Amino acid sequence: MSPIQKTLLGAVAVLAIAGGGGYAWLTHVDNTPANITAYEGKHPKLDDPDPQSFPTVGLVHSVGWQAGEAPTPAKGLTVTRFAEGLDHPRTLLTLPNGDVLVAETNAPAGAHSGGLTGLVEQWFMSIVGASVPSPDTIVLLRDSKGTGHADQRFVLRHDDLHSPSGMAYVDGKLYIANDNAVLAWDYKPGATQLTGAPTKIADLQGGGQHWMRNLLASPDGKLLFVAVGSSTNIGENGPDAEKWRAGIWQIALGGGGFPRQYAAGMRNPNGMAWNPSTGEMWAVVNERDMLGPNLVPDYLTNVPIGAHYGWPWVYWKDVIDNRVNSAMPDYLTDYTRKPEYALGPHVAALGLVFAQGGERLGAGFANGAFIARHGSWNRRQPVGYDVVFVPFDAHGNPLGLPQPVLGGFLTGKGTAHGRPVWLGWAKDGALLVSDDTGGVIWRVIAPGAAASVAPAAVVTGHMPAQTELKGDPAEAQYTGAFAGDAKVKQ
Repeated sequence: MSPIQKTLLGAVAVLAIAGGGGYAWLTHVDNTPANITAYEGKHPKLDDPDPQSFPTVGLVHSVGWQAGEAPTPAKGLTVTRFAEGLDHPRTLLTLPNGDVLVAETNAPAGAHSGGLTGLVEQWFMSIVGASVPSPDTIVLLRDSKGTGHADQRFVLRHDDLHSPSGMAYVDGKLYIANDNAVLAWDYKPGATQLTGAPTKIADLQGGGQHWMRNLLASPDGKLLFVAVGSSTNIGENGPDAEKWRAGIWQIALGGGGFPRQYAAGMRNPNGMAWNPSTGEMWAVVNERDMLGPNLVPDYLTNVPIGAHYGWPWVYWKDVIDNRVNSAMPDYLTDYTRKPEYALGPHVAALGLVFAQGGERLGAGFANGAFIARHGSWNRRQPVGYDVVFVPFDAHGNPLGLPQPVLGGFLTGKGTAHGRPVWLGWAKDGALLVSDDTGGVIWRVIAPGAAASVAPAAVVTGHMPAQTELKGDPAEAQYTGAFAGDAKVKQ
């Protein structure tokens, strides 16, 4: 039986079970335009919610890349194949010696929902090329000749891996996040095999609708942060199914009673990175589905310790999702944090890197964040399927609208060549982009461009400590004043 026949048979089976509801889903008309600029940036439009029993769907079948085909880079950039023939490559990590690690991975078996919902999910994933079994392999790529092409390839590790994704290297240790645990190995850059038994650093809640687990080490190497997505869309399986999920967790690498929760209310946090201007953690987060084709925008945001972004009860600071059945915590909207920047609805933002200095993409890309948008399924007109750049100002804040870096993943014929997932920096300053359904690592660079200068650090003064009480101590109020040049418009 051909793949198309299997897909059609699956469609018939699902629709037969769904009955009239399936017919309504298929015949639902969605004239939403493909342009989503109104739903991007610092002040996105938020449509009225349109709750759906059956999701609006726009499935884009992946057809791969033929010889000589490539994505379309922005003006002044070129794109080539750093490596190809990989088995569902997702996350990347560039080691201190320039070797590039690639996680060949996919969702663990049984990660989808049960019943009719599970059947639909698996059918959807098969169409877009995301239903292959997880290869569970870390591959090492080496450009030994400095040509911009990985001429050497090694299987670094296969044993002990279970849907691996996040990777971090800190002081002679390589950390890898499976969907259900963070493991560590002794490792010296340059080695082409990861030997010995791993040490388990922390258990994680495995599987679920969102199974990727990204890692980010603190600049001083003392802490490791783990992004864990929710098990469901809006907590529909109850709060117990979401324990230790939907947030970012902090592990002290030297011991000390961790992990502890660092941030909460994040439906599916993925890429994390340090803003080079401010030293803040930033992350991209996938928001909820089935509220209409333009809700809710995925986002890019800074993540201060203790922040809560509202999931599942609230989105975009104070919009309550009335579909959620579990009781909302008291006063939640009083302290829910508004995301900094919208990336558009259903774009599935995954990979994130900042320009940090030394990159060779030209002056227009010297200060800001690069984001891989994997692409939508919950929208008849597909969006995402690209890599974009968000410019930042001298104070470390995002500006304007996302700018194109790499497009052309969609064929324009209802199919896609591939889907961008993760981002990394090659040792020569080129941007590396993993393409899971295409099996390629793309290399993007501006020919002849000099290495960029690192964005300047934001240095500010602090309010002086108040050393005395004024007035009646029982009614004393602390006061302070900003110097004129220290005022910042929020």
